[in-house]
Amino acid sequence: MGIQKPAWLEALYTQKFFAGCSYHEAAKKNEKNVCCLDCCISICPHCIPSHRFHRLLQVRRYVYHDVVRLEDLEKLIDCSNVQAYTINSAKVVFIKKRPQNRQFKGAGNYCTSCDRGLQEPFIHCSLGCKVDSVLKHCKDLSPYLRRCSTLTLGPDFFVPQDMADDETTNETPHSTIVDSDEPMMSWSSSSSGSENMSIACTEIVRKKRSGLYVCARSFSKVSDEDMASSMSRRKGIPHRSPLC
Repeated sequence: MGIQKPAWLEALYTQKFFAGCSYHEAAKKNEKNVCCLDCCISICPHCIPSHRFHRLLQVRRYVYHDVVRLEDLEKLIDCSNVQAYTINSAKVVFIKKRPQNRQFKGAGNYCTSCDRGLQEPFIHCSLGCKVDSVLKHCKDLSPYLRRCSTLTLGPDFFVPQDMADDETTNETPHSTIVDSDEPMMSWSSSSSGSENMSIACTEIVRKKRSGLYVCARSFSKVSDEDMASSMSRRKGIPHRSPLC
């Protein structure tokens, strides 16, 4: 008797994706968009550390349907004659059937399972349609299965920041201004026997991680001599000419 659907393929077809993860309800970005092929379950990005040594397959969404990259799926099963679509420069394949309300009529190819119109030379509109067609006619799926010992997520997979950084790093979602008891305006003061300080706000530097704007101040010392020399530049008092 031929091999029926492997466990990972059954999980890919029956597991619910893009639902909230029950183990990380309070976490952000907790949608289950990864299928662990070794555990045969759907997981969210926060679950990945517990499955980092397993084969992981990312599931995407396209026109409200679950899809996977053709490049990843080809490592697991023969996807020939399955029509692929392009999303963000990557070819993807639908996982499940997409039946139509009315049958396809006209020239051209159509899906062997759901009668959906296809481009030549494709005859299956999804992975599920091909698997059902093979099991119906050949009764054996083993010639189409491929050995795959490792399967990792692509470089474009989104990793939540709190998995790499401390939670304190992401406490401030927006930028704020640091409060200061001192006014932001430039000022100067003078007193006998002490140096005068003039403080000017020169630049604003944004800290990347904390999301805070910090005002950097530059200090310049003004001596009493400089102050006296500046005062001596005033216009002199006019003197009356002597009487003859």
